[in-house]
Amino acid sequence: MGPVITGIFVGGPKQIIHEGQIVSTGIFKSSPGSTVKVNALGIEGDVQVDLRFHGGADKAVYAYPDKHYRFWEQKLKQSPLEDSQFGENLNISLLDDESVFIGDRYQAGSVIVEVTQPRIPCFKLGVRLRQETFPAQFLASGRLGFYLRVERSGEIKLGDSFSLLQRGHSGVTVFDLWRATFTAGGDRAIAKKALELLPYLDEGWRKRLAGKFKR
Repeated sequence: MGPVITGIFVGGPKQIIHEGQIVSTGIFKSSPGSTVKVNALGIEGDVQVDLRFHGGADKAVYAYPDKHYRFWEQKLKQSPLEDSQFGENLNISLLDDESVFIGDRYQAGSVIVEVTQPRIPCFKLGVRLRQETFPAQFLASGRLGFYLRVERSGEIKLGDSFSLLQRGHSGVTVFDLWRATFTAGGDRAIAKKALELLPYLDEGWRKRLAGKFKR
């Protein structure tokens, strides 16, 4: 059996206090039931609050591999972790950042999605984990998960296969992109190759990669 969807989560706006300010976030998510509708802007019932950094067509759905949960349970000495502990929309079995390529196309239920880029954590992940320093720890781990663009709308449900339709032509995995961008020994050849990944990478990623060649 190949990869399957093991978790589906959505969330609406929630008010939190951060550094004395009221901030709205959609990072707190729960399961809406077994079957959901998915369109070009994400899963029905899910809200991305700050569209400067989240959501939009290229970040419509955020997937986080099941495998990473085992790592974090040991690292955080907490088992089990909460559902959608990292603010993800989907949990998927068997896959990880090292086996998923930028541009990969997958089908789940009647929905077809395409992998666009890794997730960069913001301070709200620290609020979700109740650890202010956690976003930096998350980024340093290289276990970022990946965003999906919805190519064909439809429905998905728990247990649906997450089947590879076409391998992306980028030759760059989600993990490759993280390593080339954020590690001291990052592969400059991969970074240069990743710069050509339009339209998959947003401006932030392109600036980070371009910065590798200014040092």
